[in-house]
Amino acid sequence: MPCFMPANVWSELGYEVTYLPVDEYGQISLSDLENAIRSDTILISVMYGNNEIGTLQPVEAIGRLAREKGICFHVDAVQALGHVPIDLGRLPVDLMSFSAHKVGGPKGIGALYIAKNIRVTPLLYGGSQERKRRPGTENTAGIAGFAEAVQHFALHTYELGQNLEKLRSEMVSGLQEKLGVDGFVINGHPEERLPHILNVSFPGISTETMLMNLDLAGVAAASGSACTSGSLEVSHVLKAMRLPDEITASAVRFSFGRTNDVQQIRNAVEIIETIVRRLRNKI
Repeated sequence: MPCFMPANVWSELGYEVTYLPVDEYGQISLSDLENAIRSDTILISVMYGNNEIGTLQPVEAIGRLAREKGICFHVDAVQALGHVPIDLGRLPVDLMSFSAHKVGGPKGIGALYIAKNIRVTPLLYGGSQERKRRPGTENTAGIAGFAEAVQHFALHTYELGQNLEKLRSEMVSGLQEKLGVDGFVINGHPEERLPHILNVSFPGISTETMLMNLDLAGVAAASGSACTSGSLEVSHVLKAMRLPDEITASAVRFSFGRTNDVQQIRNAVEIIETIVRRLRNKI
């Protein structure tokens, strides 16, 4: 009966948690996963698409392995929803979590897909109106808003995906033109990735310095995910990829949405070029 909480809390409760390494693109190895499975392994949990570098994990292959071994499989699809085709009638997944705000829905509402054969132990106990899985009255407005947002995305998935790819490509080609192919480094998988996230390193310029200058120029960017905003530590995601220090210490995350357009990207590229050249000339 899976009960979901941070992995470090599981450790504090006496369970043994295994963290798998990733390659230089941020993907796990299926062979590493298979070798890590023990006779008493009860759960495999993976993030479908990483929120800092956009890399996708081989969810279907992991799910098949989990089914073969009789292990419950959970997927965090918060970042992937609306950007990756998800067919829960086909994917070998037992649980999958989502959040409304990633698809333009209201904040504070999410969803957890639970396969029919899975029983979940609640963290908080409540009444029968929520099948005793949690207490409190349902957030009806949030649920309705989430449903509306998902329906909108479902109708415009292809169009949105094409536009996001266009914006991402525009920034990459613009940076190549302005800074040269050696003037920056793209982090993450080149093909198996989300369309709306671009993680770029500008060697020689610290992340903090770059972000301060971008902010003053009106360009929104981040050092990692929103979960780590305010932290000046090097991204744990990039650390796990074992990238050179000059790459991890200069990484900036850009993300694109349906309200962005090509002209905004071009303006951002010009601002980035100005900042990079000014800062590098000072070194």
